[in-house]
Amino acid sequence: MLKDAKRTEFVEARRSPRIRLQVPVFIRGTDTAGSEFIELTKTLNISATGACITSGHLLRRDQTLYLTIPAPSPSSPSMVPSETPPLVAKVLRQDSSGDTRLYGLEFLRPLD
Repeated sequence: MLKDAKRTEFVEARRSPRIRLQVPVFIRGTDTAGSEFIELTKTLNISATGACITSGHLLRRDQTLYLTIPAPSPSSPSMVPSETPPLVAKVLRQDSSGDTRLYGLEFLRPLD
């Protein structure tokens, strides 16, 4: 019962509700080895203040990442998709599910 009480307190502490939504995103940052990377991944859930993503890279808590969402451009016949302006986020937590690394991110500026 205590576990349920802690979970309830945690859920109520959220600043905005989460939506279970898989959105493809490019993440750009530097891994724990100091190597810069760009990776196409996806969100598992998203809110106005953050997201949960998967990544094959080892990331540090509090590190900054830049997320862009690929968006097809109807006016451009190019095979390279356009992107949204980058969202800046920091890593709040890390978890794993089997071989998959999950990261909880907080947007430095909430989505409108």
